[in-house]
Amino acid sequence: MKKLPWIKALSALGLTVLAQLSFADATPFKIGFITPMTGPFASTGAQMLAGAKLYMAQHGNKVDGREVELILKDDTGTPDVTKRLAQELAVNDKVDVFAGFGLTPLALATAPIATQAKIPMVDMLAATSSIINSTPYMVRVSMTLPQASVIIADWAPKNGIKKVVTLVSDYGPGIDAEESFKDRFLFNGGQVLESLRVPFKVNDFAPYLQRVRELSPEAVFIFVPSGVGTAVMKQFVERGLDKTGIRVIGTGDVVDDDILNGMGDATLGIVSAYPYSTVHPSEINKKFVQDFKKYNPKLRPNAVAVFGYDGMRVIYEALKATKGKGGGEALLAAMKGQIFESPRGQIYVDATTRDIVQSIYIRRVERSKADGELYNVEFQEIKDVKDPRKK
Repeated sequence: MKKLPWIKALSALGLTVLAQLSFADATPFKIGFITPMTGPFASTGAQMLAGAKLYMAQHGNKVDGREVELILKDDTGTPDVTKRLAQELAVNDKVDVFAGFGLTPLALATAPIATQAKIPMVDMLAATSSIINSTPYMVRVSMTLPQASVIIADWAPKNGIKKVVTLVSDYGPGIDAEESFKDRFLFNGGQVLESLRVPFKVNDFAPYLQRVRELSPEAVFIFVPSGVGTAVMKQFVERGLDKTGIRVIGTGDVVDDDILNGMGDATLGIVSAYPYSTVHPSEINKKFVQDFKKYNPKLRPNAVAVFGYDGMRVIYEALKATKGKGGGEALLAAMKGQIFESPRGQIYVDATTRDIVQSIYIRRVERSKADGELYNVEFQEIKDVKDPRKK
């Protein structure tokens, strides 16, 4: 018996649809995840990866029937390595999205490749204000240093701190932190006695801390990359600054949640500004911390883990918006303007600037009566903070 023409047409159409579905199922959506997993910033990479993998564990590895594949690359914190890996991911692996970036130079090394290949780039940590302008394909889900620095610069003069010394790591984020803090602190009537910059990747802070002691400010404002705070505070105690009455203030990096509990009593009372604390009092965060520790029993989640977690959400939701098809321009458009409740509170990816808008919290290091551990306890929230350097 002959098939009628319309039956043949339907059969052909069905085969075409099945072929397309098979192709979609057989073609993974690839995320090129570039972050330091070895070297001096390995703890940053470990937290970022743990946060990203937790989101995938909670939400599965398929979006609209399309398998999501995370391709991890260790750049060791070296920009030349980052650039080579990004090129390989774009050309050989044909990734759909770049993600990660534990330091500003690493994000900058990838930006031209993202532009040329039209691959969206999700910045999960690099915090220099200007890097968002290095490629139109970047969205930032982490923070900028000026966001936190101006908040602590507002708080300090209202709380008896009029004279400070600034001490920062000498690279993009450190300079951002120093300059934005100084501008706001001076505007608020404060005085900066001296600004000290420590060469990047140098862990000998002793001569700079000695200079702080000689200047005898009421407080020292500190920025160092996440994970370096242990060295700073150890030498702070060794130089006897903990007995001088000089207070420590800064962005939250110096009292990173991941390492804080091992830093000792010298950290008690340190006040910092940051977008997250492990003990942020929300039900979403309590579940996040509980699940994070379940999968990573040796780690305490810090802000970087949350940035990795939220970054994966932005990617998943963008892929959903394209119904699993992806495509650089479509994904980028779907990433812009996302607003949602994160473990850190409500965040928003500004559709115009592609940058993060979020709450910044003033926190104080306290010892918990419940478990005896040290935590950054939030006591003030400033909502909807944009990067103050955006015009």
